[in-house]
Amino acid sequence: MGPFTHTLHRGQEYLSIWPRERRLASLFPENRIMAATRFGVRTMPALITLSLLLQFQFGAPQYWPSVVASVLFLASLPMQGYYWLGRRADTRLPPSLREWYLQIHEKIAAAGGQVKEPVSRPRYFELGETLDQAFRQLDKSFIDGA
Repeated sequence: MGPFTHTLHRGQEYLSIWPRERRLASLFPENRIMAATRFGVRTMPALITLSLLLQFQFGAPQYWPSVVASVLFLASLPMQGYYWLGRRADTRLPPSLREWYLQIHEKIAAAGGQVKEPVSRPRYFELGETLDQAFRQLDKSFIDGA
């Protein structure tokens, strides 16, 4: 598996673990990117099919190259979302978020939750896993420390 496909798969994993919480939308761009990616995954196959069927039924042959180009563009939109998410998942956290990540880990452990050992140089992927676990196990007020 090449680096590009690895990044796409990492983006899919990140999409599945990041919590769908409104309170995170003001703190991170992930919620908007993930919503757009999910929307694209649901709607692009229908748009691509419709584009091809309309061209086949009503279009002139000289327009096929532009239809193929637009179909390729439509097909690439969800992949762009997965790629952005994959890159973001492997980006190291800035110091302020790293501290917040460690605080959340401490709160989960103090509440008696099962938590993996925190990593020394966390990335956004580990933050997503920790936030998901915190939203499932803790009072939602833990986010006020952000």
